[in-house]
Amino acid sequence: MNDEPLSEWAERRYAKVGRLRAIPLVTGDGPKGAHLNPDVPRAIQRWNGYSWEPHGFASNLAEARQILYPEVIESPAPGPAPRLGAGTGKHRKPQAPRSER
Repeated sequence: MNDEPLSEWAERRYAKVGRLRAIPLVTGDGPKGAHLNPDVPRAIQRWNGYSWEPHGFASNLAEARQILYPEVIESPAPGPAPRLGAGTGKHRKPQAPRSER
C-alpha cells in the first residue's frame, strides 16, 4: 500500500487544476498523437480537479500550441556565430595528411 499521506496526494492533485490539453478531433481509431495530423482541429480541455471539461477549440496544432503555451518567448535575433578554434577534444577527428599531387 502507498505510504504517502492523503494531504500530500491532495496537494499534488489540486496543483494541476486549470491545466489545459489539446485533443485532436479525428474519427475512428486514427492516430491521436499531438504531432500527428497537424492540420486537424483540436478540442481544448481543462482539468477541474476531477475530470477534463471542454474549454475551447483550435483549428490546428499551431493554434492549439499558442493557447496551451502563451508565454513562449520568441527566439533571440540571430547574431554572429561563435568562432571555433582547431581544438583537440576527443570529439574532433584528426586531420588526414594531405597527399602530394
